[in-house]
Amino acid sequence: MERKIGTVSRGVRCPIIREGDNLCDIVVNSVLEAAQSEGFELRNRDVVGITESIVARAQGNYATVDAIAEDVKTKTGGETVGVIFPITSRNRFAINLKGIAMGCKKVVLMLSYPSDEVGNALLTYDQIDAAGINPYSDVLTLERYRELFGENIHEFTGVDYVDYYSNIVKEAGAEVEVIFANQAKTILDYTDCIINCDIHTRVRTKRILKAAGAKIVLGLDDILNAPVNGSGYNTKYGLLGSNKATEDKIKLFPNECKDLVLDIQSSFLEKTGKLIEVMVYGDGAFKDPQGKIWELADPVVSPAFTDGLIGTPNELKLKYLADNDFANLSGAELKEAISNSIKAKQDNLVGNMASQGTTPRQLTDLLGSLCDLTSGSGDKGTPIILIQGYFDNYTTD
Repeated sequence: MERKIGTVSRGVRCPIIREGDNLCDIVVNSVLEAAQSEGFELRNRDVVGITESIVARAQGNYATVDAIAEDVKTKTGGETVGVIFPITSRNRFAINLKGIAMGCKKVVLMLSYPSDEVGNALLTYDQIDAAGINPYSDVLTLERYRELFGENIHEFTGVDYVDYYSNIVKEAGAEVEVIFANQAKTILDYTDCIINCDIHTRVRTKRILKAAGAKIVLGLDDILNAPVNGSGYNTKYGLLGSNKATEDKIKLFPNECKDLVLDIQSSFLEKTGKLIEVMVYGDGAFKDPQGKIWELADPVVSPAFTDGLIGTPNELKLKYLADNDFANLSGAELKEAISNSIKAKQDNLVGNMASQGTTPRQLTDLLGSLCDLTSGSGDKGTPIILIQGYFDNYTTD
């Protein structure tokens, strides 16, 4: 019988992960038990995704605000520090801000407007236009911001992040001054010691600040990039990708985990004879059209993956073939013609008109987004994702 199902994404339940758990065994056994329970078989080039959260939990990669404060004080001198371009998030940045504030005497908090880097809005563009403000050049004090815009509550969280972040700094024992600006160099009018908290634009921001004469420039990736008094850390990303664990502790992005994905792949091969691709995934790389929020608050979608996931898709656009090359065919003749085109396609379709409209993104970004959407971030209890048929095409039996 002709195969009727293409790509399938399944969330796989597993035990709650604690520090020190053998994650390789748990992942492999959970997938095999799911296959037995649901009556499906693993195939070569199936993809198993593991959320970064359970990897970091198994690693015990946590740090306290005291560790953040110690690192900040050591690296900045602990006086007046500019904290610029943070995202507005209780989960992603609030506890980091608390630790930073504990490590210095004063924080000059410079917020981008009308929204942060990933789309969390302080204001709307309509408000900006009505006020006659140019967000590319105008610098607003807190007083001017309140005069123009009053209190602005986030539509999803119900939080006024300006007040919220200000209070975090004050409760941590530091003085706070809030300004609103979108040019990194603006902060140099207030201090020459800066922590730039942006994620995907951090390299450019550091370059601009250093060229403009800043004495100390740190990114979040420069804080807790080594252990402090036995704390967790991330060599490559520091505080980037961290999440709130408690009011005084964060879970960091998982440290080196390439060995983990290779071990899981080897275990599947040993137990099933199938070559399974494996990846660790964090945030998906998609944007919400309603809230205008870009989901990717992690530094990368996937910090570790097996080599079979390197690259981008190489696909033909079926509707282009149907509407152009084979516009005069239908039924079995059309199916055969399209199937033959797929079988004969070049290894690299870049620039080929028949591939226009396909997805020229990294496989790990596409798969990681699918994993993140499947697992969710709440109470589904499926931190392991099994994707089957992703590398199949119209001709696959």
